[in-house]
Amino acid sequence: MNLRFIGTFIWYYGIRSIKRGPSYIISSILYPLVFLFLITIFSAGRYLDYAVIGGFISIVAMNAIYSGSDMAFQRLQLRTQDLFVATSIGPADYMLGMGLSYLATSLPGILVYAIIGAYLGLFGLANALLFTLLLIAVLLGTMAISFTIFGFIKHVRNIWGIAGIASILLTVLPPTFYPYTLLPKALLYAFMLSPITEVSMLSQGVFGLAPAAYYAIPVLIIEIAIYSGIGIKLMRWREK
Repeated sequence: MNLRFIGTFIWYYGIRSIKRGPSYIISSILYPLVFLFLITIFSAGRYLDYAVIGGFISIVAMNAIYSGSDMAFQRLQLRTQDLFVATSIGPADYMLGMGLSYLATSLPGILVYAIIGAYLGLFGLANALLFTLLLIAVLLGTMAISFTIFGFIKHVRNIWGIAGIASILLTVLPPTFYPYTLLPKALLYAFMLSPITEVSMLSQGVFGLAPAAYYAIPVLIIEIAIYSGIGIKLMRWREK
């Protein structure tokens, strides 16, 4: 693992982009805030805690989705990947660098939701630490499935439309902003094809909002491993 490359990529492509592109950061924060507002209004505040926890998850997940779309754009349009192939940088280094740089762009949104969560008294030491681990898991899981999806893309014109569709399907339909117990078992199991569903289920258990779903843990680990392997393969790092 090339830690120097990953760290440099995070700094240049992630942290510095917060200053270079503040409009994108604001838009990524507003998306879950709109859901927070709507859910609070229509549920008369009953699902407010779910919406706050879901806001954390959706911000990280959406940025992970767009990291895959950005990698596809760079591969197809800018040919950035071609510059790294002849170096000691490997596909896993590039994937981690891209994904973690987008995590850096999630930090302003995470801070906003941390303030809201602290104001509502959601956080204790134990659940905050566990939730941090789950946010790392949703980053890795969504990044893996995103790279898998965008590895199939053949033309740059399809990237952003598919990114928008993936964002809705992966962050809105699963029980990110509402109790997973509301879903019929068959539909819940179908949604568990996305790592975001398992993280949402486990997060609701951590905060005592729903029964603990321990069976989601091995499913989450297996999915991250499988999607990561497929994503790396689909990157076609070197031409045969």
